[in-house]
Amino acid sequence: MLRLWKALAVLLLCALPAGAIAADAAKHKSIYDYSLVDFDGKVVSLSTYKGKVLLIVNLASKSIYNDQIAALSELQKTYSDKGLVILGIPSSDFGAEEASDNAAIAKYYHDTAHANFPVFSKASVRGNDAIPLVHFLTDPKEGTAGGDIHWNFTKFLVNREGQPVLRFESDSDPSDPEFRVKLEQVLDGTFKKKSGSKEGPPPPGDDDDDDGG
Repeated sequence: MLRLWKALAVLLLCALPAGAIAADAAKHKSIYDYSLVDFDGKVVSLSTYKGKVLLIVNLASKSIYNDQIAALSELQKTYSDKGLVILGIPSSDFGAEEASDNAAIAKYYHDTAHANFPVFSKASVRGNDAIPLVHFLTDPKEGTAGGDIHWNFTKFLVNREGQPVLRFESDSDPSDPEFRVKLEQVLDGTFKKKSGSKEGPPPPGDDDDDDGG
């Protein structure tokens, strides 16, 4: 009988609706409950960055927005002393614009793009297949407005308490003065999160369209 109950429990877990993943995200209180995997396969808890302001970006080396990597590196250089840490998550979810293997991805960001911020292993950031961290960032209650990530180079700003406070869409350039104003407000603790804290419209193209830049 015990085996039967265990088997039923497994079946129930497997049959959980997709929305249960998002519901689970709402149970977490901060970004520090999540983790990412580095290029060596090591799980890195985001609690490593407690007390920092995080800018989390889904990257794609072949994207038309990849010139933002240099702008992100400049932000990291300028604001690291004030507590900024940028975290890059490569993904092929939109337009298959990322390399297929992590060795090639690591080589690009380290040797070609010269990113001076942590870049992690490729992960899914789209829809039900997205990693738990992304479900948290896009959760309407715990995260920011805007729903699912629409395209590459969506940027999430997280305050020193581990709470997502602002979202920038793909075409929001990190080199823009307005972007820096918002970032500096979060860094100095004066930014107040509002419902619908999102900057910039979704980039051209339908969410379900895998073609294009």
